[in-house]
Amino acid sequence: MGMKATAPIDSAPAPVRGPRVVAEADAVREIIRKTQATGKTVGFVPTMGALHEGHLSLVDAARAECDLTVVSIFVNPTQFEPNADLNSYPRDLDRDLRVLGGRGCELVFVPLVEEMYPAGYATTVDVGPLGHTLEGEFRPGHFCGVATVVLKLFQIAPADVTYFGRKDYQQTLVVRQMVSDLNVPIEIRVCPTVRESDGLAMSSRNAYLSVDERRQALVLSQSLQLAQRLASEGLRDVATIRDKMHELIRAVGGVDVQYVAFVADGSVTPVTSLDGPTTVAIAAKVGATRLIDNVRIA
Repeated sequence: MGMKATAPIDSAPAPVRGPRVVAEADAVREIIRKTQATGKTVGFVPTMGALHEGHLSLVDAARAECDLTVVSIFVNPTQFEPNADLNSYPRDLDRDLRVLGGRGCELVFVPLVEEMYPAGYATTVDVGPLGHTLEGEFRPGHFCGVATVVLKLFQIAPADVTYFGRKDYQQTLVVRQMVSDLNVPIEIRVCPTVRESDGLAMSSRNAYLSVDERRQALVLSQSLQLAQRLASEGLRDVATIRDKMHELIRAVGGVDVQYVAFVADGSVTPVTSLDGPTTVAIAAKVGATRLIDNVRIA
């Protein structure tokens, strides 16, 4: 899938018409249904705001493929565990709307919590074992919150195609599982991870990092690059590769690794040898900030 070239999001763009902003679910659904009734296609990018080039690459992909691009901005409280960073999660709606307008997004859904979870709301979605390992182990209930809000968003914004980033590898699997199990009529596109020039995977949470922590965080992508290099040199034993990754991370210091997982690509099934397409996923805390990253190898 081809994507448009992207400009730095903080550059000074020429004046552009901003996107239409809607807060009511019924209004968004009506706009999308009327658009589809004319034979046009709709692309949907669900986000929590604090947009960076990773998000905007998804908007570019939607714009390239679809007639109408819709973005949602909603910091979903049900996917944050207790005492997590819900209240401090970066928010800058004015900036987000400005950069979305600069990328040609036509419609933005910005609901209040009460619109998504009215009084008496009780239904949740659990995708089973897929959501209980790796991220699910360290963030209990996280994927239940993700699957629930994504399904709600797909009902509110019944687009033809939806776009997610590869950086959130396990999330893309959860969404695919939910869409397949519940017969949701939407196509899923997973777009490549977008990185800073030094290799750090773009994340809204990068804003939490101090200068020193930002330097330390680079070892996550560096350790994944090491795994890729060792695999390209013919090493197939996962335990050996994982040990070398941990050695590199320990040498940098300041990084609390939660897991380094080698799984069959497209699943969360662990592998012990690189005998086929494999995803290496890592999660770690750098200071108080939790980061994730992954690459596909073999």
